[in-house]
Amino acid sequence: MADRQALDEVVRFTSDLIRIDTTNRGGGDCRERPAAEYAAECLAEAGLEPVLLERTPGRTNVVARIEGTDPSADALLLHGHLDVVPAEATDWSVHPFSGEVRDGVVWGRGAVDMKNMDAMILAVVRHWARSGTRPRRDLVIAFTADEEASAEDGSGFLADRHADLFEGCTEGVSESGAFTFHAGDGRQIYPIAAGERGTGWLKLTARGRAGHGSKVNRSNAVTRLAAAVTRIGAHEWPLRITPTVRAALTELAVLYGLEADVDDVDGLMKKLGPAAALVEATVRNSANPTMLSAGYKINVIPGEAVAHVDGRYLPGTEDEFRRTLDELTGPDVDWEFHHREVALQAPVDSPTFARMRAAVEEFAPEGHVVPYCMSGGTDAKQFSRLGITGYGFTPLKLPEGYDYQAMFHGVDERVPVEALHFGVRVLDRFLRTA
Repeated sequence: MADRQALDEVVRFTSDLIRIDTTNRGGGDCRERPAAEYAAECLAEAGLEPVLLERTPGRTNVVARIEGTDPSADALLLHGHLDVVPAEATDWSVHPFSGEVRDGVVWGRGAVDMKNMDAMILAVVRHWARSGTRPRRDLVIAFTADEEASAEDGSGFLADRHADLFEGCTEGVSESGAFTFHAGDGRQIYPIAAGERGTGWLKLTARGRAGHGSKVNRSNAVTRLAAAVTRIGAHEWPLRITPTVRAALTELAVLYGLEADVDDVDGLMKKLGPAAALVEATVRNSANPTMLSAGYKINVIPGEAVAHVDGRYLPGTEDEFRRTLDELTGPDVDWEFHHREVALQAPVDSPTFARMRAAVEEFAPEGHVVPYCMSGGTDAKQFSRLGITGYGFTPLKLPEGYDYQAMFHGVDERVPVEALHFGVRVLDRFLRTA
């Protein structure tokens, strides 16, 4: 059981890491090194030998290994990213990089995404060092850079250039799962991630005939682009139920005493009420236009117009996604992947999933654990290149009314101290038996 020092340290580490500004604005504009050095020092104090690795100066990753008691067991990867998305201080109730602890809550950018998990890992590892605890299987710890952009300086770099550090790893655990989802009827659900939609960030380019804004122009690049973007935004993607989502729907149906009718998923989700939010974003592919760029003067028709679209696709549907985009963009607009990563799926009947379930249920016996698929993506995509199956498991016991999903990239991101304590206890329990 995690000791009092571990509970105190997880709060301090979360606060300290938040105060280290690791804002990732994209395009290489980030510096994770101070946070990496902080994490490495904490690991070294626990008797480990962390390695600091950079593809680009200042974009630092940390990797360390704890030797397990069973040399025949496969290794487990435990990873968290050090960078955070931007935050505008004037929008916040507290400064986003203050790490302030107020009324039992830690405030700041990264409190949920995901310096809280980084702090949990550090607190558990240091507790083990004090108590002489070793896990059953080798545990590889990785704190990564650049997750909030392309991951090229982070997990992608580690997977491509330092695969030897992850030798023996067959499974990985990271964000985001095992948090309390209050269904509004007294039920407390703890979804554990066993899949991710693929990432298909798209660049659309329409070309036409440049000309004077006062003249008739049937080859207007802006018009062509606008039409394609409208078609994409209005498209109704068909249902595609993956094994992970099917398992989620089945367990939720049992919990609510319903028939798991996957032939009428939309009807089933209506009966699930608020709990439908756990699956509704992952029963279809999606493509949301997010950026537009064209022209330089109001009375000049430009010869080119560009848009960007955030596309996501379920496991096994990438070819369908591509064909659909070909149809929606039409003959006058070209598209290409600005950034692409694979969709992931992990077995929900594995011993590892069962151990995660058991760890949550030990400390939240009133809770109901279910598998789910994440609508977005994590560093698990890059580590999958090494044959590592990824799960989302960042345990947090959250009070009713706390909107966990809104904390990700949102204003006034924060995490309750008691949630961090719960996370340390559950993570310690899981990793001892994993």
